[in-house]
Amino acid sequence: MKKQNVRALTTVGLLSTISYLLMLLNFPIPPFPGFLMIDFSDVPALVAAIALGPIAGITVEFLKNVINFIMMGSPTGVPVGHVANFAAGVTFILPVYYVYKRFESKKAMPLAIAAGVVSMSVIMSVLNYFVILPAYTMFLGSPAMSGSEMRQMIVAGILPFNLVKGAIVGIVFYMIFVRLHSWTKKLSTV
Repeated sequence: MKKQNVRALTTVGLLSTISYLLMLLNFPIPPFPGFLMIDFSDVPALVAAIALGPIAGITVEFLKNVINFIMMGSPTGVPVGHVANFAAGVTFILPVYYVYKRFESKKAMPLAIAAGVVSMSVIMSVLNYFVILPAYTMFLGSPAMSGSEMRQMIVAGILPFNLVKGAIVGIVFYMIFVRLHSWTKKLSTV
């Protein structure tokens, strides 16, 4: 039992570190606003969730954001972006985990990824409208955005960006998942 716990903690720690490093390698996608950056830091969290369960995936998402906030700070002084990143990661990995576990096959993973992409895109659009964008404007001291301006930004920028980001991250994860499938099966049964 102790050996399993040590292995799980070590795996989560290693995946959190990899996730943090991948978070540093972010880049914008040209047609979207420059503040929307894509990175592949959700891939290790997905590996953790599939191999060790949803709590491990959430822990990886949490630790990468805490480490990033400690190391890089935040332009607002408050971790609004880190909370948004954590929420986006969790709303992506949980549907992937639960749909995959329902069918538990390589063929089910594309459906699971699609569920994660849709979930993340919809939930983050709602969170951006009600919480994230108002928090950014408040903490940055910017003039408040009107409801129509926020809707325009979400419909034209944030929603399509999350769909594209989720699809790209999902494809990268799927290519890794196919290679690591036997390892994740073995790790989850140990």
